[in-house]
Amino acid sequence: MTNNAPEFQHGIDVALLNGKYVDVFALLGMHGSDDGKSLTVRCFLRGALGVDVICMKTSRKVASLDKCNDQGLFSGKMGRRVKPFLYKLRVRYPLDIQEIIDPYQFPSLLDADDLYLFAEGQQQQSYQFLGANWQVNQGVAGVQFCVWAPNAQRVSLIGDFNHWDGAVNVMRQHLANGLWEIFIPQVSAGAYYKFEIIDVNGQCIERADPYAKAMQSAPGNASVVPEQTQYVWHDKQWLKQRCDKVWHQAAMSTYEVHLGSWRRQGESGADYLDYAQLIKQLIPYVLEMGFTHIQLMPLSEYPFDGSWGYQPVGLYAPTYRFGDANGLKAFIDACHQAGIAVLLDWVPAHFPKDPHGLKQFDGTSLYEHDDPRQGEHPDWDTLIYNYERGEVQSYLLSNACYWLKEFHFDGLRLDAVSSMLYLDYSREAGQWLPNAYGGRENLAAISFLQNLNQRVYQSFPGICMIAEESTAWPGVTHIIDKPLQAEESGRTQQNLGFGFKWNMGWMNDSLGYLSRDPIHRRHHHHEFSFSLVYQYTEQFILALSHDEVVHGKGSLLHKVPGDDWQKFATLRAYYGFMWGHPGKKLLFMGGEFAQRDEWDHDASLDWHLLQYPPHLGMQAWVKDLNKLYKASSALWLKDNEPSGFSWLDCDNADSSIFSFIRHGDDPLAKASDELIFIVNMTPEVHHGFRVGLPHAGEYREKLNSDSAFYGGSDVGNQGGINAEVYAYQGLPFSALITVPPLACLVIGKG
Repeated sequence: MTNNAPEFQHGIDVALLNGKYVDVFALLGMHGSDDGKSLTVRCFLRGALGVDVICMKTSRKVASLDKCNDQGLFSGKMGRRVKPFLYKLRVRYPLDIQEIIDPYQFPSLLDADDLYLFAEGQQQQSYQFLGANWQVNQGVAGVQFCVWAPNAQRVSLIGDFNHWDGAVNVMRQHLANGLWEIFIPQVSAGAYYKFEIIDVNGQCIERADPYAKAMQSAPGNASVVPEQTQYVWHDKQWLKQRCDKVWHQAAMSTYEVHLGSWRRQGESGADYLDYAQLIKQLIPYVLEMGFTHIQLMPLSEYPFDGSWGYQPVGLYAPTYRFGDANGLKAFIDACHQAGIAVLLDWVPAHFPKDPHGLKQFDGTSLYEHDDPRQGEHPDWDTLIYNYERGEVQSYLLSNACYWLKEFHFDGLRLDAVSSMLYLDYSREAGQWLPNAYGGRENLAAISFLQNLNQRVYQSFPGICMIAEESTAWPGVTHIIDKPLQAEESGRTQQNLGFGFKWNMGWMNDSLGYLSRDPIHRRHHHHEFSFSLVYQYTEQFILALSHDEVVHGKGSLLHKVPGDDWQKFATLRAYYGFMWGHPGKKLLFMGGEFAQRDEWDHDASLDWHLLQYPPHLGMQAWVKDLNKLYKASSALWLKDNEPSGFSWLDCDNADSSIFSFIRHGDDPLAKASDELIFIVNMTPEVHHGFRVGLPHAGEYREKLNSDSAFYGGSDVGNQGGINAEVYAYQGLPFSALITVPPLACLVIGKG
């Protein structure tokens, strides 16, 4: 062993070996002498017998490095060369010779402006420099790895490309912003990696990459170097048309899908469909059923199947379960080419405590609050993001932009917004901390949501942001009038700037009404009609989501009392009322054919039920509701305008009949735009039932849920109704009609 490197101080080799030498870029790599007359290359390669320096331009050997000790330290001067050059290290091991492009010769690629925005919470593309990104550094292609860990003593990149050895690729520290980064030229797409962190307490911990764009399945849970190939999109025309789309004045009927259980395959029926198969099966089905949107339950990587994606660990990594990122892009692309918009369920409210995830990421509460009164969610045993930190805001803001920009999603549905808004959400007195005004509102979360909505609507014209918000927070879908920071009166409940809000009140009230025996519904009549009292306070979506058919709640069909005939008839009538009610529509998969069993994420929907007429009839009913819905502007153009809806009778509790009119663009000039709904929620047939009509002439039954075609008893009006000059219900005309049992009638001109 020789030691011609006096610049090595005693103990440096031990520090490198133990991962305690942090400023490795100041030591390893190529460095000039103080007098500028020579270059020195130093490297640390454990187990190497000898190292030569090879000029990458000429492929010639420049120097052989001296072995400084048996731990793997090598150093040597580059002869008369004084100008830095790109080089490889030809390393001789006992059984192999390898050529390594030394990562310690490359400068940082981080941009000062990007880092400033990241720290300020205004960075929309932090995924382009954090995580693993393919880059070219000084003409050399490779992967730039970067992670935020401000309180770590040292961070190393470990992976199957360096034998998971934390002493090999110690990362460059940026003290000013807490980032660590390293550029690795010789790494392949698909390689597994993690970050080995010496935390603030000196403990060695391993973490997956928070910005990983792909992840290994459990139990490995490593991050995966993404593919280098770029997907070629074919939806330019869709995106162009989307820019001019005003979803508040358009048909919006959404099919909510859990890709893992919509349909399965294989002999045991346990195998997922991949994206290519979903393109061939799901998209044609959605087209046939007439839905305008697909809403996908969360796709960010999640280790536990039973979380359904609502406890994501890899927020930037599309789950491996159905294919890779390009497969997901191809699916969305195919949807767009078929004229279907795609929404993504997104989870910015909390994250799980998995040890490879964000919890105590660098040994401190980095992404979460340190105080459990602010940082822990009591309902789900999860952690709450610290929305006060700019870097956390940028993490979430960039993630929203990532899905919208890189995957062309047409909008995001934000899960559990209520839990973000209130500091005392699901907490008792003494279990939460008030805000600066002494109130219960989470000011930082409010500010984040406002900033998020303003930015994505500006950056991605035509998308829609949807809130699952279950309280009476005012202005969820109202334009943000002034920033929270300008608050003067102490009022902290401000407009949030979402496009839509799920109407949880309508859902709870109407399902409660539905579950009552028809003989008792007269005593709860208001539950079915009360939603119209507040309909125009927000831009609403009527959602019958997965949440209504899990955890012992039973399927929609089994919420209804009575025998099978009553169950199916009542559910058809209920869907008719829902499609006639102002507000956009959302139905969870299986509801369209009256799935009998509660949803099971581990099994396919019960498609075999479609061999039975009642289920086939339900499917046909939903299909025809969607067809009428899309063709009739009266059902969507004025969802949030009082002029688009008028009751004919909302007080007929004795008969449990609801009747109303939906108006189109100009109800005075276009009689054909108007649709009259009569919904009977008891099994009694009503003959000679008078209903007011706005115009003279003949009306026809546009839809009748009691038709034998849908599985009903075929009671109706032979398809036509003639208006009489008899004023009724405030209208100049009326007619005597037959109202079928447990049914929805839709009549109109033309």
